Order: sequence, then structure tokens, then C-alpha cells
Amino acid sequence: MLQVKFSHLACLLIAFCFAGPLIASAQTELPDAIRPSPAVLSQNQAQNADQNPDRNQDQSQKSSYEPITSSGRFKWFIGNTIGPQSLVAGVISAGFGTAINKPKEYGPHWEGFGKRYAVRLTGIGTQNAMEAGLGSLWGEDPRYFRAPHDKFGQRVVHIIKMTFIARRPDGDYALAYARFVAIPATNFLSNTWRADSEATTGNAIERTFLGFVGRMAGNAFKEFWPDVNHHIIHKKH
Repeated sequence: MLQVKFSHLACLLIAFCFAGPLIASAQTELPDAIRPSPAVLSQNQAQNADQNPDRNQDQSQKSSYEPITSSGRFKWFIGNTIGPQSLVAGVISAGFGTAINKPKEYGPHWEGFGKRYAVRLTGIGTQNAMEAGLGSLWGEDPRYFRAPHDKFGQRVVHIIKMTFIARRPDGDYALAYARFVAIPATNFLSNTWRADSEATTGNAIERTFLGFVGRMAGNAFKEFWPDVNHHIIHKKH
């Protein structure tokens, strides 16, 4: 049974590592005879700036971006593993599992709550370590970047997009390959230390889906909580 589980994990890792071919962009030089003059180029750039404010904002954010450092990765790992948000989420998750006694092997009592909490924390720690470690190989930044100046709908779209993309050292966004490996790999690997009733391929797939949903919920919290907190503070004063 264990060999079957690890074979699933190996196939999944290979699929995600090689998913999506790299697309190279080519730039074609214009002959001098038809190349626009500098004055025309400047005028066109000014017009584009007026017509594309969102693009200007993206360029501004890109220019101000500072790539994550090794210490920054470690700080991200600690904060997302044993930070307040993660610990509270663990209490809610373990509490709900204890209330409905799932998995039944742990029992509906405090000992069962502790086991459920420990299993989740182990999984989250493994997942975050894998994402931070793999991402460092090609400079993938696991941090979430807010869009506080956008409209509400745009911020919601940003939350969804940031669930599946991450920044690179040049400030551009690309698919979060380390995350696409870490979340499913951890959930299949965790079958080796979970209770038998939830250590199945179907359960691992379900947990993988919930892992991305949880990441999206965490993004939403990071996006909007500072605004809510600011509003509460100002209301008190």
C-alpha cells in the first residue's frame, strides 16, 4: 500500500515539474527607414500612459519590488507555519474535526483534538518548507502582495490570481511552480502519518483542493484585514 502511495506522489511531482512549456518572446527590429522618430515615440508613450493607468501602476510596483532574501524566506516559513493566523486556523480545523469526530480513530475528546492539531501543523510545516525551499532554486517569492489602491472587485481578482502565481526576482509574476508541487506532494506524503480512514488517494486529492482554497482564504485575510483593523482603530478614536 505504501509503495502505491509513493508512486502516486512521484507521478504527481513529475507532472507538476514539467507542466507548462516555457514560451520565449522574440523582439523584431524595425528597419531604420520605418523606425518612428524619438519625438513620435515620446508622444506615443505619453498617450499610452494616459490611457493605461493600471499598466503604469504595475510598472511602479515592479520598480519598487525588492526580491525576497534567505532570511525573508525563513521569516515567511515561520510566520505561515506557527504565526497567529496559522495557529488560529489550526484550532478551528482541529476543533471542527473533533466536533464531528473525523477521523474517528482520534476520538471526540481533547486527546483527539491534540492529534488533529499536530497532524495539520506537521502538514503545514512540511508544505511551507517545501515551497520555500523549491522556490529558492529559481527565485520564486512565496509572499502575498496586497493591492490596497485597487477597487474591491479588482482586489478580489488579485486574491484569486495570487493563489496561483508568485513573483520572480525581476518583479514579474509567473506561475507558482513550487506551490503547485508543495501542496499536492505534502497532502499525498501525509498519507503516511495520517489515520487509515483518511490516508487514501481520494482524501489526498480533496486535501489538495482545500489547500488551494485555504491559500486563497489566507490571501483574502491579508488583503482586507489591514483595512478592517485600520477602520476599527479610527472608529475607537
